[in-house]
Amino acid sequence: MERPYGRFHFLPTLLAARGHEVRVTLCSHRSLPSIDLKRDGVHWFSRDIRTLGLPALLAQLQQEAESFRPNWIVGCSDAWFGLLAQRLAPRVGSRLMIDAYDNFEAYMPWNLPLHWLWRRAVRSADLVTAAGPQLAERLQSHRRSSQPAAVLPMAADPEFVPLDKAACRQALGLPIQAIYAGYVGSWSASRGSSLLIGAFRRARAARPDLQLLLSGRPPREVLDEPGVTATGYLPDAQLPILLNALDLACVVTADTRFGHYSYPAKLCEAMACTIPVVATATGAVRWMLGEQTEHLAPLGDPEAFAERMLALLATPRTKYPCPLSWEDVALKLEDLLSSTPRH
Repeated sequence: MERPYGRFHFLPTLLAARGHEVRVTLCSHRSLPSIDLKRDGVHWFSRDIRTLGLPALLAQLQQEAESFRPNWIVGCSDAWFGLLAQRLAPRVGSRLMIDAYDNFEAYMPWNLPLHWLWRRAVRSADLVTAAGPQLAERLQSHRRSSQPAAVLPMAADPEFVPLDKAACRQALGLPIQAIYAGYVGSWSASRGSSLLIGAFRRARAARPDLQLLLSGRPPREVLDEPGVTATGYLPDAQLPILLNALDLACVVTADTRFGHYSYPAKLCEAMACTIPVVATATGAVRWMLGEQTEHLAPLGDPEAFAERMLALLATPRTKYPCPLSWEDVALKLEDLLSSTPRH
């Protein structure tokens, strides 16, 4: 509610704009009060498990679902919501949809009972959707249904459009003439972020004017690297400005159960801003980039990543596959909801 973005905001609001009645229930665990509000044509509810306690939370969610009697209940955002949706749907006579944008089992690899329950929810769903074909195939492997898991891809939010580079740098207080590669996102070994420093060192050795611009607060050893600048945490409204200030965007993922099924939103956003991109070549990222090899570097290979960086800085390329908008994705979801047979 505080930071509306991505598929959790645009798919409900765009379905509502097309005349459907949509309610979204969010669950938190920060001892927050309950909230009910209407915005963008959607009725939003927020319920907190610590405030209500688990039995009262489950009872209230069921009561609210019974009063609404939706045709579909959709579980999304993580495995727990898939389980919750599976619990509610048969109790109120609704059909069940499970949507996954990541491999949720990778979030807590040690929690095998949760994985089993998640797979049971996926298996029982009338409709399963995923952010890309690799994840859809994985989810389908848990199902016996002849109705295949469908792809509902990620998209860039509408504010991510090409902007004037000089104006963006001026807004951020950056030198107009500098050469910037950039990484926007969390810094984590599990995401393969450390590869970027090795690649940057090699690229900077060949091109000493190159600088690396990072969002957020990376570790001290990263900030101490020559040529590295961090912006700190920026307001959401400034992220399109940051991307458009770059000469090159770097997208790194790791050779992990998470990385192989990750469809980075930052890649969608950089492509929407027509910024040259170098990305690690997982199957998911290759699919997003349409197998365009000039943008891809092998997993775990900082030397190849540096070579791609230097090549795209010398000859920028931004002829990406035609990106889908959230409007396109919402239309596909609407068609799936109206045409999917009952499981």
